[in-house]
Amino acid sequence: MLGVLRRAAPAAASSPARSLSQFRCAYHRSNERLLPIRDQEFSYGLNWAISGRGVVVKDKVFYNLETPELQKAGATYTERLSGIPLHVRGNVISGVPDVSKAQFAKLLKLVTFHLSTISSLYVQDGAVGSSAECDAKVRVISDSTSAVMLLSSALWKIPDRAISHDTCPLTIYTASSISSNVKNVLGSGTQYANGFAAADIERSSLILCGKAFADPTTVKDALTALTAPILSARGGLPVPGWLLSYGGSMILLFAPVEIIRSCSEIQNALLSTDCGVVISSKGSTVLFPTKASREPRLFIKPTTVIIVSYDSTDAVPSVSKLSPGRAAYHFLAGYHDGKFVPCYIRGPSPVNPLALASSLFSHLKEEDTPAYLINAKHSGKYIDGKEFIKLIELALSDNLPDIKTEDIRVGELKGKYRSFLSSKFGKYLPNEFFF
Repeated sequence: MLGVLRRAAPAAASSPARSLSQFRCAYHRSNERLLPIRDQEFSYGLNWAISGRGVVVKDKVFYNLETPELQKAGATYTERLSGIPLHVRGNVISGVPDVSKAQFAKLLKLVTFHLSTISSLYVQDGAVGSSAECDAKVRVISDSTSAVMLLSSALWKIPDRAISHDTCPLTIYTASSISSNVKNVLGSGTQYANGFAAADIERSSLILCGKAFADPTTVKDALTALTAPILSARGGLPVPGWLLSYGGSMILLFAPVEIIRSCSEIQNALLSTDCGVVISSKGSTVLFPTKASREPRLFIKPTTVIIVSYDSTDAVPSVSKLSPGRAAYHFLAGYHDGKFVPCYIRGPSPVNPLALASSLFSHLKEEDTPAYLINAKHSGKYIDGKEFIKLIELALSDNLPDIKTEDIRVGELKGKYRSFLSSKFGKYLPNEFFF
């Protein structure tokens, strides 16, 4: 018999994980209660589902183990890494190396073959997006308990079997022990010493080789890109921002990541310190659970949008109110003191920035949501956290000072915006977008 959910195969009676798997065979956790399950039917269903992803269960497969169970099975907290190479197929934002269709297919074949030779596989289900109202289901298939433990902390919890009813689940293949020469499929160099990640947006698949699972930035950048089409198809608007609950308002905040990281006052009020929000007709969700709880939750739709730029010339006022067209224009530009980061997108993305800015424009207009622009620099210096909070409070009060008459600095900055956006988007820039 092939391995089954939450239990070891009968042939593995001498396995040290047997008592653990027997326990998971008899019971599962649902709403804090332990209830019996029909393992035989469930196990065959899982085995077929995994084989549909190219992985044949050799012996045992353990399903949705809790952290203490993973630790008993050998999981340890791996040192967090950074700079793991990420290759993405279907990315439209420059700066991330592509992976061809043939390269990804070859990688996937090697990785699924490797996982099919492993005696004990670990499968963990979760979601990107904090509510079933608009989320993307994710299944992790791994040869490592440590990888599963770390990856599951980046996913929202979902009910058992929920993924079997999902029309478009995303799959993460984690091959921590695969031969090092596999990396040569993508290239060579010291940057591949600890592993690599490869994502195919069309296949809804992510491959993590070596210690790539230990790089949270790489993993979350890949998941953000992979889930964007799924969330959009389900009626959501995925945007690279943060949800901030402050003063009775739910604020959708767009800001340079450096500003967020340097301001503890803002971080303390964020619903998730990771970038990524989805807005839908039923509410809003955050992509990743970086706060204490991983229990899913749907939040109210943003009541205010705040766009944070920084300009050391003081051409941009400390705080100003924006029309939907102006908000979309500043969001599209993503001005960072002489540089532009369209739509504040730092990682890979399959979404055209102009399409994203147009979607935000439509949302602001239809929902009649007020929007504001904050300049995070004053007299050439970054404002501190307390001053940032004061500017947010000023925006929420809607009691803003009059904007001074336009001077040469404003004219020069307008010219920079116009030059960049025209060269980037040309005639496709909507007439409603303006400085």
